[in-house]
Amino acid sequence: MNDPKKIVIIAGEASGDLHGSCLLRELKKINPNLDIFGIGGDKMKKEGVELIFHIDRLSIMGFWEVLKNLSYIKKVMKTLVSAVETKKPHLAILIDYPGFNLRFAQKVKDLGIPVLYYISPQVWAWGGNRVKKMQGLIDRMVVVFPFEKPIYDKFDIKCEFVGHPLLEAARPVLSPEDFRRKFDLRKNEVVLGLLPGSRWQEVEQILPIMLESVHLLNARIKNLKLLLGLAPTIKKEKIENLLAPFNTPVTIVENLTYDVMKHSDLLLITSGSATLECAILGTPFLVLYKTSFWTYLVAKSLINIPHIALANVVAGKKIVPEFIQKKAIPQKIADEMYDILNDQARYKTIQIELEKVKAKLGEEGASRKAAQIIDRMMSNVE
Repeated sequence: MNDPKKIVIIAGEASGDLHGSCLLRELKKINPNLDIFGIGGDKMKKEGVELIFHIDRLSIMGFWEVLKNLSYIKKVMKTLVSAVETKKPHLAILIDYPGFNLRFAQKVKDLGIPVLYYISPQVWAWGGNRVKKMQGLIDRMVVVFPFEKPIYDKFDIKCEFVGHPLLEAARPVLSPEDFRRKFDLRKNEVVLGLLPGSRWQEVEQILPIMLESVHLLNARIKNLKLLLGLAPTIKKEKIENLLAPFNTPVTIVENLTYDVMKHSDLLLITSGSATLECAILGTPFLVLYKTSFWTYLVAKSLINIPHIALANVVAGKKIVPEFIQKKAIPQKIADEMYDILNDQARYKTIQIELEKVKAKLGEEGASRKAAQIIDRMMSNVE
């Protein structure tokens, strides 16, 4: 057998771990003789990645938070570059996580290693100057939103649109009947799903706002059942400690997040890839986001789009409500939830708009198509 092709792969958070694992599963079907190392989570490890670092220490968001962890991030970068110099991989695959990955791209390009970027940085939110900096760094960009390709084409960066991998990943396990049976849901109960995020610093800021909002809603809707979808990166005990001061019964759901998304009547979610997952599954939702004041201030100065929820970005208009930073007021959130649940026409309109968002994401098979692109690149590398 020939020597294995070597790949360094970097995914710095839970969504990247999911997309990376699906990609590698498809890649190994084409070429099982691979030696893969880098950064990822449990899903990528299961697909055979030798983890130099695990995402549980790297899922850091916010400028102030990054500064506080700068020495650790520098250590990670130095260790990875050293591993690349030793192992001499044939290709670097970078998944989202632009703050780290664009710096890493420069390091590996200096070592003569081709770079493929899968799940583009959010260039549509940044403006053109930052895309220009990617010229010469990225050999191939593989994008998951149709509106991203023209941006890269404009800057002569080779780019292919493959559709969104969440179309194949966002699938519930249980039928509606089994779901209701499993969580002992009565016929007249209104099921509200809470998805507070996959980063602890998000959860501890946003979950209390969710709980206060739900408490206010509970005063108006007596038959409310609360289910909290637990991200694999968050420990259940930490959530239980956060729930303790609130006199609101909440069922914590592990390993069935897509079922919570699909089978709830309404969802309250933290902004991120979850807004796209919920759009694909078709359940109406509201989006919350709150971070430190300084992080928000810096982010606001860099982002040039009117909405932050990916479902709204893809739609090109606001189809689901957003409660961001100082607008994340529990009373207003509770009022909006009540209105959506009690206005059947509005509820149906949101469902129809979410179907349109799903249609814009292309066809299933993104991971397979991206794997084929990688295989073609690898076949041209000595």
